[in-house]
Amino acid sequence: MKPDDNTEHSTPDNPSRRTWLRKTAWTAGAAALGGASFLPGLRAVAADENLKPLKLSWNAGAICTAPVPVAVNQGFFRKHGLDVELINFAGSTDQLLEAIATGKSDAGVGMALRWIKPLEQGFDVKLTAGIHGGCMRLLATKASGIVDLQGLKGRTVGVSDMASPAKNFFAISLKKIGVDPDNDVHWRQYPATLLGEALKKGEVHAIADGDPTIWTLRESDHLQEVSNNLCGEYANRVCCVLGVRGSLIRKDRATAQALTQALLEATEWTANHPAEAAAIFAPNAPSANVAQLTAMLKSHTDHHHPVGDAFKKEIALYADDLKSVGVINTGTDSNRFATRVFSDVLA
Repeated sequence: MKPDDNTEHSTPDNPSRRTWLRKTAWTAGAAALGGASFLPGLRAVAADENLKPLKLSWNAGAICTAPVPVAVNQGFFRKHGLDVELINFAGSTDQLLEAIATGKSDAGVGMALRWIKPLEQGFDVKLTAGIHGGCMRLLATKASGIVDLQGLKGRTVGVSDMASPAKNFFAISLKKIGVDPDNDVHWRQYPATLLGEALKKGEVHAIADGDPTIWTLRESDHLQEVSNNLCGEYANRVCCVLGVRGSLIRKDRATAQALTQALLEATEWTANHPAEAAAIFAPNAPSANVAQLTAMLKSHTDHHHPVGDAFKKEIALYADDLKSVGVINTGTDSNRFATRVFSDVLA
């Protein structure tokens, strides 16, 4: 159920996106910077003291955040007048969003299916763009007989935590095919690094997580990929998003716009140069080699990075999904919620 790597992923057209495309050239950035030097995955060595300092939080171990070090390495941040300090944030999503909302960080990159619930609580963080889709997978042994999601009925699935994007996504997927994710399937939590061992020991029948962890387990343990978030209606649905501090958008919209543009350009560059992007990201993923990371990036939909109304619609769709499995309040108006947590800084 994996899409062909050569499939073109179209991005919905809308007025906001057209405006942004007119403003933005898809260039590598660094080539136009006169040989400025950059520290891969860390921070641009800024020769121009007029660059705007900005703190960006990210999960350095997640391959879906590869456009972040790409934006540093290839000069996209500097091209848009930014001196970006990267903060590898390992705490909870609530702590991350609080850090952004209170100014300890200015923005962050994360998973929509992890961010939407805490955003419902009212953090002053606005989503400005989608980054890409793909990167969550559900695996089983070939001997298990599990070949589709229906085969999970009565089985136990290992996940890294009970609020993980993968747990939420596959619970939603099960609900859509008539399998009750709360009563028909059992979920068991393990550290992500122990998911493979739990499957080997028979403590669980399937495991679900994100790349690079789940990809490398599939390859090293010769597991079967039962499903992923690159199927059906999710083949062109974003999963990774950019969130910016609300007060920054209100007081310095130009900086929020510059950050959003820079990351979108870096995402497009990643889509067009997966091997080079993998090499840039590789120091953050010692358990995977560059060839594996390249294959992961090729499977993701980095060409799909919606903005404007198209992105707001995808936020509302995810809100509907999360309501269906009881993660967010069933009385929440999804369209109104999407309007509240989204900011069209590129308009």
